[in-house]
Amino acid sequence: MIGMAAGVVLGVVFNRIDSTFINTHIVAGLFGMVGTMFVNALKMLVVPLVFFSLLTGVTGIGDIRLLGRVGGKSFGLYLMTTALAIAIAILIALLVGPGSGFDMTGIDTTGVEGREAPRVWQVFAAIVPANPVAAFASGEMLQIIFYTILLGIAVLMLGGRSKPFVEGCEYLNEVMMKIVTIVMAFAPVGVFCLIAKTFTEQGIELFLPVLAYVATLTGALFLHLFVTLMLMLKLMTGLNPFTFMAKIRPAQIFAFSTASSNATIPITLRSVTERMGVDNSVASFCVPFGATINMDGTAIMQGVATVFLANVYGIDLGLTGYLTVIAMSVLASIGTAGVPGVGLVMLTMVLGQVGLPIEGIALILGVDRLMDMIRTAVNITGDAVVTTIVAKGEGKVDLALFNDPEAGLLADQDIHIDAEAEKELAIAAHKH
Repeated sequence: MIGMAAGVVLGVVFNRIDSTFINTHIVAGLFGMVGTMFVNALKMLVVPLVFFSLLTGVTGIGDIRLLGRVGGKSFGLYLMTTALAIAIAILIALLVGPGSGFDMTGIDTTGVEGREAPRVWQVFAAIVPANPVAAFASGEMLQIIFYTILLGIAVLMLGGRSKPFVEGCEYLNEVMMKIVTIVMAFAPVGVFCLIAKTFTEQGIELFLPVLAYVATLTGALFLHLFVTLMLMLKLMTGLNPFTFMAKIRPAQIFAFSTASSNATIPITLRSVTERMGVDNSVASFCVPFGATINMDGTAIMQGVATVFLANVYGIDLGLTGYLTVIAMSVLASIGTAGVPGVGLVMLTMVLGQVGLPIEGIALILGVDRLMDMIRTAVNITGDAVVTTIVAKGEGKVDLALFNDPEAGLLADQDIHIDAEAEKELAIAAHKH
């Protein structure tokens, strides 16, 4: 949090100075390099961590029916939270009315390309990978999840013969979590560089022309985060929302700085398992699944942006139009990856369906990066809430761990290399 706050302050100062040396060598050079390295380190972990964690989760469950219940509950809850989020966003935007009387003078609305909306059957057909290796290489999360679950079921069917393989996967899962711990040790520096670079490049002035849009969107995001999701958590689990928010905060900061749900998967997994006591058998499925299909924050952006652009162009969408927006946003969230800027891609699909000019996206393009950071934090919070709700319903939450404020905190010894252990490993390797 200190790194994030310092990055904001320095970024605003550097934006005011507007020095070529600072912009070229410090911001684009040093900050860009460190920030990119940090995000790449997080992305580097995602595929192997999801694979080994989910595989050990599936084999650890030992009951395919339980896996079916976990999958069904999480899918239903993710769709429900996304639909609820966009409905709330549209309602708030209609009440506030951002975009009414907006002056289009001097706004360049060229160069924005639309994306055709996917068909329902295409979305679900794409879940089955034609080439698993290609799916792993390109990070297609839904395809990876499908293949890993299928592999886990096959391993269970082979029974006792699978024991060495399962033990190897459990060990590799522990190795991946240890790498997460190492990467997290550099988090303050990485977050500082990412935030400083963003605020230096974006500045505050970009917000002024679309202030009503920014204020409405931020208000809707915070309402969903602090009220809707926390009410769901309390009503469906009885757990303390304040404890939950304290423990998910590191993942929210990572999500804010990277603007990528997928890149934040390792931190979200660590938060819900080690900090909140959610069993890996549930978390290993729900978290990567949610990072792919659950986009509450992105859905809220689409609702507010649609109302904003409808007001700007003086087009009345009516009830049918807004119901179409809700349905399209839910569908698009299933088939779209959790990477930076994906919200705008999804928005082009939604606008095309309701007959609004796609070029209008240029009006909000300038502020979208910072808005993307906030909505990604909302996205991963929704993932963690649904994961906790599903786990609590299956009796897979360690309540003592959840209520322990010190549980899972990163300590110096977590990245300490024990000299004795190092020596033992060297002797064992030499004998082998």
